[in-house]
Amino acid sequence: MILVKLNDDNFEYDIYSLVKAFYPKEDITFVDEIKPDERNNLSYFLVINYIEKAIELELYKPEDNDFILIYEGDIETDHSDRKETKNRLKRLIYYCFNKITDKTLPWGTLSGIRPTKIPLSMVERGMSNEDIHDYMNKTYLASDEKISLSIDIARHEHELIGDINDESYSLYIGIPFCPTTCLYCSFSSYTYGMWLNRIDEYLKALKKEIDFISNSLPLRKLKTIYIGGGTPTSLKCEELDKLLSIIDEAFPVEELLEYTVEAGRPDSITRDKLKVIRKHGVSRISINPQTMNDKTLKLIGRAHTTKDIISSYEMAREEGFDNINMDIIVGLPGEDIDDLKNTLSEIEKLSPDSLTVHSLAIKRSARLNIYKEEYEDMLMYNSAKHMELAAATANKLGMEPYYLYRQKNMAGNLENIGFARPKREGLYNVLIMEEKQSIIALGAGAACKYVSNRGKSVTRSENVKDPGLYIDRIDEMIDRKKEKLEELGWLTS
Repeated sequence: MILVKLNDDNFEYDIYSLVKAFYPKEDITFVDEIKPDERNNLSYFLVINYIEKAIELELYKPEDNDFILIYEGDIETDHSDRKETKNRLKRLIYYCFNKITDKTLPWGTLSGIRPTKIPLSMVERGMSNEDIHDYMNKTYLASDEKISLSIDIARHEHELIGDINDESYSLYIGIPFCPTTCLYCSFSSYTYGMWLNRIDEYLKALKKEIDFISNSLPLRKLKTIYIGGGTPTSLKCEELDKLLSIIDEAFPVEELLEYTVEAGRPDSITRDKLKVIRKHGVSRISINPQTMNDKTLKLIGRAHTTKDIISSYEMAREEGFDNINMDIIVGLPGEDIDDLKNTLSEIEKLSPDSLTVHSLAIKRSARLNIYKEEYEDMLMYNSAKHMELAAATANKLGMEPYYLYRQKNMAGNLENIGFARPKREGLYNVLIMEEKQSIIALGAGAACKYVSNRGKSVTRSENVKDPGLYIDRIDEMIDRKKEKLEELGWLTS
């Protein structure tokens, strides 16, 4: 356990995230004083004082019923400049833990989920790669490799986004049902079998929300649609057809830049479902193995095998899909680098059009965290070498990195990264990550992002997560959107 004491409640989240990056297995708690019973399990006591024109830091280690000062430092700052003060504080903390652990973090002090947002804004201002690299190195202490990666992706994103701006929007439609719940999953997903008698009610509520958006925003250009979850292909064939027909009737899908359906779980894919998806003009699907090792698939709760993945993928190709993404997760329980090599080898044989590589992030609500004692002896490891192997496979397949994001508690403190062949990038992924356009999200657990003032303002509204509550409170969910859209001046009277 690491205790942190501040003389002013400021930047707690940033402090927590950075210390956690150095000590991912430690509990980090903010305190006013140390209680006697907290001494036993204490690894460090971090004291941060905000004083006039400076910040002071002291790090203590418990020893023989006392505390030994093992590091101290300070940094000058103008507290009126909050952004600069935060960056200086994080550098001070980084220098401290780098010194005592001899550990570096690939992303330096960057703890947010969108590290490419910084270089993208600089690309848009016409700055050179050298100037961007220098700024990110000095400000955030990021490694040369990650800085170069983020600049490459930022330039790729800049080309993809083109003239898309906050006058248009994209649509996310959530289907929160899955065949089973995976060990690592923390999304709003529910076992399909528990809800099969209420799917028609869910689609009826969803239609009401879809029709509201369609009728309210006829003058706004819809750029992309993304149907996610959960696993949308958990729906029966006729239910999936009904959903896509509702969308067809509400929006000019033939004018979309991109239309994606997460086919996701191979155990939910049938040829008839693929025919339905194809019939409705969907341009991109995702078939997500996560791993190509049967022992891991069984452990994480997937009711399919590697052969099923291959069969589903080949079936999709036979049905004419020419833009297929595949997701994998690096750092799954019990997997070593040889398991990753096997997964990448099998992916290479299939030759998808894009590959998304996720670093395992263990969320609070995932079973992997709730029952962590059962898995604490299992290897859950990711490293730069793992990510390099994945990047090398993507390169062999003619892919380049095009978007990137990070999450809390990621294995190896690394990132999730999307690779794609030219003109096979997931545009929706870029738009939601870089917050250049409003994402109107419909369905249980869906969260809208309203982007305005050229991306300088981002606000949210969320739907309830439980499908039953979503059905019962659909009018309230619509009213939440109506209120936000009125604030933006988007509603057509």
